[in-house]
Amino acid sequence: MITFAFYLFALGAIAGGLFTVISRQPVHSVLWLILAFLSSAGLFVLMGAEFVAMLLIIVYVGAVAVLFLFVVMMLDVDFAELKAEMARYMPLALLIGLVILMQLAMAFGVWEASEIAEAQRAAPITGELHNTQALGMILYDQYFLLFQLAGLILLVAMIGAIVLTLRHRQDVKRQDVLAQMYRDPAKAMELRDVKPGQGL
Repeated sequence: MITFAFYLFALGAIAGGLFTVISRQPVHSVLWLILAFLSSAGLFVLMGAEFVAMLLIIVYVGAVAVLFLFVVMMLDVDFAELKAEMARYMPLALLIGLVILMQLAMAFGVWEASEIAEAQRAAPITGELHNTQALGMILYDQYFLLFQLAGLILLVAMIGAIVLTLRHRQDVKRQDVLAQMYRDPAKAMELRDVKPGQGL
């Protein structure tokens, strides 16, 4: 059953990645990408790393892929024009792809599996300590400063992206909170006696 599940998830990941690239509709590409993420999460579960699998589902499927889906569905992008531009670079792309395939063939041609590879790929389970708990102990004990530093770097990157993309448009009417708070109620409204047919 485990072997059948492995081949099922592996084929799902390969098919999802392949159809993500070659699909004609961008919405279909995002859905195939979700399939690739779910299949990869299944492979992580088979390896005993269910915490990483749940992170993959929650973060990538639940947030990133859904964000991709909303962006693709909301933006009115002329994909026909983009594909016409891509067709000019197709020979160069095929040449680069051929080189990459040749490199992969050379690498896998001399591939030999180590005797201890299966044990080293397994998630760390020591005694009664589950691998999720062991991962938490490593992150928040042994690598606590590096973990906090990574969070600080992400925060700085987020603030930098906001600052770089923030544009103050002059034609947009903005709210002045202080002017609203300190306004004089007696001068806030003016009554005028408009005569019929005269207007303001």
